[in-house]
Amino acid sequence: MKHALFLSAAALAALSLAACNKPASTTASDTANATGNAASNTASAAGADANKAEDATGAAVGATSANTLGSHDTAAFVSNASQSDMYEIQAAQIAEKRTKNPQIKAFAQMMVKDHTKSTDMMKPLIAAAGQTPAAQLDNRRQGFIDHLNKASDADFDKTYVDQQVAAHKEALDLLQGYAKDGSDAGLKGGAAKIVPTVQMHLDKIKGIQASLKS
Repeated sequence: MKHALFLSAAALAALSLAACNKPASTTASDTANATGNAASNTASAAGADANKAEDATGAAVGATSANTLGSHDTAAFVSNASQSDMYEIQAAQIAEKRTKNPQIKAFAQMMVKDHTKSTDMMKPLIAAAGQTPAAQLDNRRQGFIDHLNKASDADFDKTYVDQQVAAHKEALDLLQGYAKDGSDAGLKGGAAKIVPTVQMHLDKIKGIQASLKS
Protein backbone atom coordinates (compact mmCIF):
# COMPACT_ATOMS: atom_id res chain seq x y z
CA MET A 1 0.00 0.00 0.00
CA LYS A 2 2.80 2.39 0.92
CA HIS A 3 4.55 1.44 -2.31
CA ALA A 4 1.45 2.30 -4.38
CA LEU A 5 1.01 5.63 -2.64
CA PHE A 6 4.64 6.42 -3.28
CA LEU A 7 4.24 5.67 -7.01
CA SER A 8 1.11 7.85 -7.23
CA ALA A 9 2.85 10.73 -5.51
CA ALA A 10 5.82 10.34 -7.83
CA ALA A 11 3.54 10.36 -10.89
CA LEU A 12 1.80 13.53 -9.75
CA ALA A 13 5.12 15.18 -9.10
CA ALA A 14 6.33 14.23 -12.56
CA LEU A 15 3.21 15.69 -14.18
CA SER A 16 3.58 18.91 -12.20
CA LEU A 17 7.23 19.16 -13.15
CA ALA A 18 6.39 18.62 -16.82
CA ALA A 19 3.84 21.40 -16.69
CA CYS A 20 6.30 23.74 -15.02
CA ASN A 21 8.99 22.87 -17.56
CA LYS A 22 6.67 23.47 -20.58
CA PRO A 23 8.67 25.62 -23.02
CA ALA A 24 7.87 29.33 -22.77
CA SER A 25 7.49 29.48 -26.54
CA THR A 26 4.69 26.90 -26.40
CA THR A 27 2.90 28.77 -23.64
CA ALA A 28 3.26 32.03 -25.54
CA SER A 29 1.97 30.35 -28.70
CA ASP A 30 -1.09 29.00 -26.89
CA THR A 31 -1.80 32.44 -25.46
CA ALA A 32 -1.37 34.08 -28.84
CA ASN A 33 -3.69 31.55 -30.49
CA ALA A 34 -6.35 32.08 -27.85
CA THR A 35 -6.06 35.86 -28.19
CA GLY A 36 -6.17 35.61 -31.98
CA ASN A 37 -9.25 33.38 -31.92
CA ALA A 38 -11.02 35.76 -29.55
CA ALA A 39 -10.17 38.73 -31.76
CA SER A 40 -11.33 36.86 -34.86
CA ASN A 41 -14.63 35.95 -33.23
CA THR A 42 -15.13 39.55 -32.13
CA ALA A 43 -14.36 40.82 -35.63
CA SER A 44 -16.74 38.30 -37.18
CA ALA A 45 -19.54 39.33 -34.84
CA ALA A 46 -18.89 42.99 -35.57
CA GLY A 47 -18.92 42.28 -39.31
CA ALA A 48 -22.21 40.41 -39.06
CA ASP A 49 -23.77 43.29 -37.10
CA ALA A 50 -22.52 45.79 -39.69
CA ASN A 51 -24.01 43.70 -42.52
CA LYS A 52 -27.36 43.53 -40.73
CA ALA A 53 -27.33 47.29 -40.30
CA GLU A 54 -26.53 47.78 -43.99
CA ASP A 55 -29.34 45.41 -44.97
CA ALA A 56 -31.78 47.37 -42.82
CA THR A 57 -30.65 50.66 -44.35
CA GLY A 58 -30.87 49.18 -47.85
CA ALA A 59 -34.38 47.94 -47.18
CA ALA A 60 -35.46 51.41 -46.03
CA VAL A 61 -33.95 53.02 -49.14
CA GLY A 62 -35.70 50.48 -51.36
CA ALA A 63 -39.06 51.02 -49.69
CA THR A 64 -38.77 54.78 -50.21
CA SER A 65 -37.80 54.35 -53.87
CA ALA A 66 -40.65 51.91 -54.52
CA ASN A 67 -43.20 54.29 -53.04
CA THR A 68 -41.93 57.44 -54.78
CA LEU A 69 -40.25 57.45 -58.20
CA GLY A 70 -40.74 53.76 -58.87
CA SER A 71 -44.49 53.98 -58.42
CA HIS A 72 -45.04 56.17 -61.51
CA ASP A 73 -41.81 56.75 -63.49
CA THR A 74 -41.53 54.08 -66.17
CA ALA A 75 -37.73 54.01 -66.39
CA ALA A 76 -37.39 53.76 -62.60
CA PHE A 77 -40.06 51.07 -62.47
CA VAL A 78 -38.38 48.96 -65.17
CA SER A 79 -34.95 49.28 -63.55
CA ASN A 80 -36.20 48.31 -60.11
CA ALA A 81 -38.55 45.55 -61.24
CA SER A 82 -35.89 43.86 -63.38
CA GLN A 83 -33.31 44.11 -60.59
CA SER A 84 -35.83 42.75 -58.11
CA ASP A 85 -36.24 39.58 -60.18
CA MET A 86 -32.47 39.32 -60.71
CA TYR A 87 -31.75 39.67 -57.01
CA GLU A 88 -34.44 37.13 -56.06
CA ILE A 89 -33.04 34.51 -58.41
CA GLN A 90 -29.42 35.01 -57.31
CA ALA A 91 -30.31 35.02 -53.61
CA ALA A 92 -32.44 31.90 -54.03
CA GLN A 93 -29.64 30.03 -55.79
CA ILE A 94 -27.37 30.76 -52.83
CA ALA A 95 -30.06 29.65 -50.37
CA GLU A 96 -30.67 26.40 -52.24
CA LYS A 97 -27.02 25.48 -51.72
CA ARG A 98 -26.54 26.70 -48.15
CA THR A 99 -29.71 26.23 -46.12
CA LYS A 100 -30.48 23.03 -44.24
CA ASN A 101 -34.05 24.17 -43.54
CA PRO A 102 -36.51 22.35 -45.87
CA GLN A 103 -39.02 25.23 -45.75
CA ILE A 104 -36.41 27.73 -46.85
CA LYS A 105 -35.07 25.40 -49.53
CA ALA A 106 -38.58 24.95 -50.96
CA PHE A 107 -39.17 28.70 -50.83
CA ALA A 108 -35.89 29.36 -52.66
CA GLN A 109 -36.83 26.89 -55.37
CA MET A 110 -40.16 28.69 -55.78
CA MET A 111 -38.32 32.01 -56.08
CA VAL A 112 -36.21 30.78 -58.99
CA LYS A 113 -39.27 29.43 -60.81
CA ASP A 114 -41.64 32.35 -60.19
CA HIS A 115 -39.17 35.18 -60.73
CA THR A 116 -37.83 33.61 -63.92
CA LYS A 117 -41.44 33.46 -65.09
CA SER A 118 -42.14 37.12 -64.22
CA THR A 119 -38.90 38.20 -65.91
CA ASP A 120 -39.93 36.40 -69.11
CA MET A 121 -43.44 37.85 -68.94
CA MET A 122 -42.21 41.43 -68.52
CA LYS A 123 -39.54 41.34 -71.27
CA PRO A 124 -41.87 42.03 -74.23
CA LEU A 125 -43.79 44.63 -72.23
CA ILE A 126 -40.56 46.43 -71.36
CA ALA A 127 -39.47 46.37 -75.01
CA ALA A 128 -42.86 47.67 -76.16
CA ALA A 129 -42.49 50.56 -73.71
CA GLY A 130 -39.14 51.47 -75.27
CA GLN A 131 -37.24 50.57 -72.13
CA THR A 132 -34.27 48.32 -71.36
CA PRO A 133 -34.11 46.12 -68.24
CA ALA A 134 -31.16 46.49 -65.89
CA ALA A 135 -28.09 44.52 -66.94
CA GLN A 136 -26.82 43.99 -63.39
CA LEU A 137 -27.63 44.66 -59.77
CA ASP A 138 -27.07 48.08 -58.27
CA ASN A 139 -24.74 48.49 -55.29
CA ARG A 140 -27.59 48.18 -52.80
CA ARG A 141 -28.83 44.83 -54.04
CA GLN A 142 -25.31 43.55 -54.69
CA GLY A 143 -24.65 44.33 -51.04
CA PHE A 144 -27.51 42.02 -50.08
CA ILE A 145 -25.97 39.22 -52.15
CA ASP A 146 -22.53 39.85 -50.65
CA HIS A 147 -23.96 39.66 -47.15
CA LEU A 148 -25.64 36.35 -47.93
CA ASN A 149 -22.36 34.92 -49.17
CA LYS A 150 -20.50 36.18 -46.09
CA ALA A 151 -23.09 35.05 -43.54
CA SER A 152 -21.98 32.25 -41.22
CA ASP A 153 -23.83 28.95 -41.38
CA ALA A 154 -25.49 29.79 -38.05
CA ASP A 155 -26.72 33.18 -39.32
CA PHE A 156 -27.51 32.31 -42.93
CA ASP A 157 -31.19 31.34 -42.65
CA LYS A 158 -32.11 34.45 -40.66
CA THR A 159 -30.13 36.70 -43.00
CA TYR A 160 -31.85 35.26 -46.07
CA VAL A 161 -35.34 35.30 -44.57
CA ASP A 162 -35.04 38.85 -43.22
CA GLN A 163 -33.80 40.04 -46.62
CA GLN A 164 -36.67 38.27 -48.34
CA VAL A 165 -39.34 39.83 -46.15
CA ALA A 166 -37.96 43.31 -46.87
CA ALA A 167 -37.44 42.62 -50.59
CA HIS A 168 -40.99 41.35 -51.09
CA LYS A 169 -42.49 44.29 -49.23
CA GLU A 170 -40.51 46.57 -51.54
CA ALA A 171 -41.51 44.63 -54.67
CA LEU A 172 -45.17 44.63 -53.65
CA ASP A 173 -45.15 48.41 -53.11
CA LEU A 174 -43.39 48.91 -56.45
CA LEU A 175 -45.81 46.76 -58.43
CA GLN A 176 -48.95 48.02 -56.75
CA GLY A 177 -47.79 51.61 -57.14
CA TYR A 178 -47.05 51.32 -60.85
CA ALA A 179 -50.20 49.30 -61.53
CA LYS A 180 -52.12 52.23 -60.06
CA ASP A 181 -50.15 55.28 -61.16
CA GLY A 182 -47.85 54.18 -64.00
CA SER A 183 -47.94 55.83 -67.41
CA ASP A 184 -47.44 52.78 -69.67
CA ALA A 185 -50.59 50.68 -70.09
CA GLY A 186 -48.75 47.45 -70.95
CA LEU A 187 -46.44 47.63 -67.97
CA LYS A 188 -49.33 48.61 -65.70
CA GLY A 189 -51.16 45.46 -66.73
CA GLY A 190 -48.05 43.33 -66.26
CA ALA A 191 -47.42 44.76 -62.81
CA ALA A 192 -51.01 44.06 -61.78
CA LYS A 193 -50.70 40.43 -62.90
CA ILE A 194 -47.59 39.86 -60.78
CA VAL A 195 -48.99 41.45 -57.59
CA PRO A 196 -50.88 38.32 -56.36
CA THR A 197 -47.75 36.14 -56.74
CA VAL A 198 -45.57 38.59 -54.82
CA GLN A 199 -48.23 38.89 -52.11
CA MET A 200 -48.24 35.10 -51.80
CA HIS A 201 -44.45 35.09 -51.55
CA LEU A 202 -44.55 37.73 -48.82
CA ASP A 203 -47.15 35.83 -46.81
CA LYS A 204 -45.11 32.64 -47.12
CA ILE A 205 -41.78 34.15 -46.09
CA LYS A 206 -43.34 36.01 -43.16
CA GLY A 207 -44.65 32.65 -41.94
CA ILE A 208 -41.17 31.17 -42.21
CA GLN A 209 -39.73 34.19 -40.39
CA ALA A 210 -42.19 33.63 -37.52
CA SER A 211 -41.23 29.95 -37.34
CA LEU A 212 -37.54 30.82 -36.94
CA LYS A 213 -38.37 32.99 -33.92
CA SER A 214 -40.51 30.37 -32.16
